[in-house]
Amino acid sequence: MRERGAAVAEFTLVTGLLVLLVLGIAQVGLAIHVRNTVVACAAEGARLAANADRGPADGAALTRRLIAQALSEAMVGDVTARHVPSPAGRNVRVDVVTRLPLIGLVGPSRTLTVSAHAVEES
Repeated sequence: MRERGAAVAEFTLVTGLLVLLVLGIAQVGLAIHVRNTVVACAAEGARLAANADRGPADGAALTRRLIAQALSEAMVGDVTARHVPSPAGRNVRVDVVTRLPLIGLVGPSRTLTVSAHAVEES
């Protein structure tokens, strides 16, 4: 039996699988990066809104600005901030609804919803 050219065919098949694996790992890394960045931006917005001389609108504006700087303007999505009651006093809650990219930053996406809380200063 002649096996000339079998190495080329095997290399092509294995390389295709490896490329798909690497791209999948890179996409998971991108999704985790986007989620962590949005969570950090929401937390910063909640901390600012909880200051005694600031309000929920200031926290929402900061969250929008940080997401736009860290990711892109298209990733900002819907940002809301409001006061919520808690046993420890009033909290400020910042909610962000944005998209979580599934294939690169420009491909299809899913909805990502995150929220952050901070205890309001009196």
